[in-house]
Amino acid sequence: MGKHAKYSPSSGYRYMNCPPALLLEEQFPDEESPYAAEGTAGHKLAEHLIKKHLKIRSRRPTSDYYSDELLEAVDEYVQYVLEQIEEAKHICSDPVFSVEQKVDLSFHVKDCFGTADMVIVTDKKVHIIDLKLGKGVQVDAENNTQLMIYGLGMLDIAEMLFDIETVELTIVQPRISHFSTWEISAEELHQWAEQEFEPKARMALDGKGEYKAGEWCRFCKARLQCRARAEEYLHLAQMEFSQPALLSDEEIAEVLSKADALKKWAEEIYTYAQNEAITNRKEWPGFKLVLGRSNRKYTDEEEVAEAAKTAGYTDIYRTSLISITEMEKLMGKKRFNEILGSYVYKPDGKVTLVPDSDKREAIYISTAEADFSQED
Repeated sequence: MGKHAKYSPSSGYRYMNCPPALLLEEQFPDEESPYAAEGTAGHKLAEHLIKKHLKIRSRRPTSDYYSDELLEAVDEYVQYVLEQIEEAKHICSDPVFSVEQKVDLSFHVKDCFGTADMVIVTDKKVHIIDLKLGKGVQVDAENNTQLMIYGLGMLDIAEMLFDIETVELTIVQPRISHFSTWEISAEELHQWAEQEFEPKARMALDGKGEYKAGEWCRFCKARLQCRARAEEYLHLAQMEFSQPALLSDEEIAEVLSKADALKKWAEEIYTYAQNEAITNRKEWPGFKLVLGRSNRKYTDEEEVAEAAKTAGYTDIYRTSLISITEMEKLMGKKRFNEILGSYVYKPDGKVTLVPDSDKREAIYISTAEADFSQED
């Protein structure tokens, strides 16, 4: 399994919703972002620490990406895994633990395999635990396609040894303090594989089905040039409204629900076009490269200070306390909390209008006018 899977479980959600994206992506090169590289480094460290606890020989990895913040996030994940390991020992006389478990789904879908971060198998349950080190988007375990695929692959193995009844899926996203767990019965998971996963996976491998834009486009390699995605967003930009001169509340709400996605797509396209123009000398009709505005800087601060002092100016320095983030990095999070924890507070964030699907709790704002009218 040294090669890349053609049908990768980590991309399963995308291919389930947009099957032909699988073959479309093949014409684009694989590119590892710094975020992905950092994630890989974090996973390797987590693997080492868990193996060390299980007394499995392992050499501690090294990486330029290791920072106090990343190490703390990995440690939080590892502590959760160790708790689950100890719990499994109490409920099962001979549990199975596997770190970075290779999962082969070729029985279900051709050329489909991947690696589950942590697998715990007891008499009645398979538990898949997945570490997510991103902090931009919250990932939930419920109906998570990637973890369901891993769970299905582990069922193929575990059911030869145990009478498995339940598959438990857990996402640990320590950087945003998010833990999500969801259970599905082994029977339901097999049904999902037969009715949903396998048919759509075969469709994707054959290049069949319709292109469909959605949230799953986020990591698609073809997203910047995908016609279906462009048509979706251009359709949003050409929304048709009823005839009255003023928009109704419902129409304004519809604009709000689409505007953020449209803005992000436009920014992505702009970034792609600018990068192509700079790195590949691509010329876009009606556009050109120019030098942006910049701020003035000193050529040499020491020489500037000396010249200013010679000219009779002395009040030329300004000192200020370094930022909280810099202070935390300087001290380390634990020492920072011990020394300065009582001196730090977090004010309320700026009130922001978001869709109802946003997981943050709603707030209710009262105005003097509203309060007065309620008293009547």
